Amino acid sequence: MRASNLRRNLPLLCAPILLALAATLAAQQSPLQSNSSTLDPDGTARITRVIPVPLDLSPEAREALRHPAPPDTTSLAERRKGTDAWQTRAGQASLAAYPVHIESITIAGISVRNVTPLDATPAHPDRVLINVHGGGFNSDSGSFTESIPIANLTHTRVVSILYRLAPEHPFPAAVDDTVAVYRELLKTYTPSHIALYGTSAGAILTAQVAVRLKQLQLPLPAALGIFSGLGDFSRPTDSQAMYSLRGLTGSLPVADQKPFDLEYIGSTNPKDPVVSPLFADLHNMPPALFITSGRDLLLSGTTILHRAFVRNGNDAQLIVFEGLPHAFWNDISLPETKEAYGYMADFFNQHLSH
Repeated sequence: MRASNLRRNLPLLCAPILLALAATLAAQQSPLQSNSSTLDPDGTARITRVIPVPLDLSPEAREALRHPAPPDTTSLAERRKGTDAWQTRAGQASLAAYPVHIESITIAGISVRNVTPLDATPAHPDRVLINVHGGGFNSDSGSFTESIPIANLTHTRVVSILYRLAPEHPFPAAVDDTVAVYRELLKTYTPSHIALYGTSAGAILTAQVAVRLKQLQLPLPAALGIFSGLGDFSRPTDSQAMYSLRGLTGSLPVADQKPFDLEYIGSTNPKDPVVSPLFADLHNMPPALFITSGRDLLLSGTTILHRAFVRNGNDAQLIVFEGLPHAFWNDISLPETKEAYGYMADFFNQHLSH
């Protein structure tokens, strides 16, 4: 093509390229505006959804949902190091908002954080709350953040158990450590003055320990707090297929129907009634408070276990927060966190004898 013809036809030659570039930039700048859904013959759904931020969330919660989760590429050692550092920082923030005394002691040979209210004469010296922290059974993401606010708000001692971690110590190590501490505390406190609670892995452990105590014919505590947990390791749930630890952002493997968290349950049958309390005799359990949230990967697990408690005639309450991810109450900055802590504290104050 001659130079004169090239100059004359250049706009026509470039037009398709420019249109394609404009379409690409528009697609990058404009959010997806449509939903899609197809079903496999077995009912497996393959979906695309546009999910706005719920309007009733606090400004702080809406801001938190703006930030994508970082890539999950860390080793277990790196995860533990990072989680320990975060828990220390978050614990300091909790301590500033909810002042308490903290000391490290051992009970029945198990390391614990002993968290006590600042009252010179505590309002409830004859009561104790036992916390089993979260962290996927392999790290500590809650021994400070889950215990400090509750000790402050209930004016009650909290013993936060630093149980042995998987995979080095799979099931039943964490259950055994919690039972050992509970047995020792029974020498000082009456069962009606004890509550057991936890978040995430700690919520799962709370139900597991309650079943184990019943098997051992030990007196059960006065109340259970199951804050984002589950009761069945034999199969995953809808919410585990839809949400990551950060809700709608972050790494999310394609779900299957196999048992999960084998590093924790080890060689134990996933339908063992202690591993999976959904298969246990749940009659005559203590009053229980279940808390979860709309974008919690353990939303299904929490509600399924709650229903099992109700079916078996137990006093079981369920609170579901809208639009927030797993264990959001570990973020002390959210108004919703303050609300959640209030429900937890009120529940324990109501059900532990005065």
